[in-house]
Amino acid sequence: MATLETKPLPIDGPSVTLTIRLIMQGKEVGSIIGKKGDNIKKFREESGAKINISDGSCPERIVTVTGPTDAIFKAFNLICKKFEENSPNSGSVPKPPITLRLIVPASQCGSLIGKGGSKIKEIREVTGASIQVASDMLPNSTERAVTISGTSEAITQCIYHICCVMMESPPKGATIPYRPKPAMPPVIFAGGQAYTIQGQYAIPHPDADPASCLQLTKLHQLALQHHPILPAHNMTTTGLTPQGMPTGSTSPLAISYALMNHICRCFCQFLSVSSINQSIINQSGSP
Repeated sequence: MATLETKPLPIDGPSVTLTIRLIMQGKEVGSIIGKKGDNIKKFREESGAKINISDGSCPERIVTVTGPTDAIFKAFNLICKKFEENSPNSGSVPKPPITLRLIVPASQCGSLIGKGGSKIKEIREVTGASIQVASDMLPNSTERAVTISGTSEAITQCIYHICCVMMESPPKGATIPYRPKPAMPPVIFAGGQAYTIQGQYAIPHPDADPASCLQLTKLHQLALQHHPILPAHNMTTTGLTPQGMPTGSTSPLAISYALMNHICRCFCQFLSVSSINQSIINQSGSP
């Protein structure tokens, strides 16, 4: 690995305020927040950076680090060291690299890559970190994910170089930020009605498309014509008795189990019918 060399920050580095956004999963966010928020409070106080985390309704969370460049480096150094502490230690085997996913406006990614990949190659050689720029934009945005991996020191240096690029090449035009979608509860269809499973209850889905429900009902009927469902697997809950549930139960939980069982069977039957139809099409199209 090349010697880590820090070039002077452009435009009087510490006075320049930047915002770095990252995509993280729940476990990673938990490490940053800490018990009763102790870790994130410590990171904010010691770095001087503003660290905010998006709400927990999505599997992916957005961590936003804002502040002068020196504060950002301190914040990332603290975050990386915490991840390093939490990584499994198996004696003589080296710890796995830390991996972060940054969110960068697509208009700045060209400058980060450089002509013929020269800039990104330079960053890799100088820092020793692995850095990959996604070719596709994140959903419903004009931003891309930039994945960096390495030791705590390597990632901090990599962040430094990325900040330099962002200051030297501001984003062009409007940026549509990436916003993770909330986790949607599972939706099932039965009798032309859509239901969402919430805990122990199957609740009618208010936003279901009637046309989609009708189409699924027709597919269900088609499946029944080819593979009738046995009485024991009908919509009654009799015979569908999870452990501890009385036979013939009409509780919401029993109904949910019955609906799920019924829909899963219908879906499997539909797949079977689809494969038969596709086989017929293939045979009719062959010479």
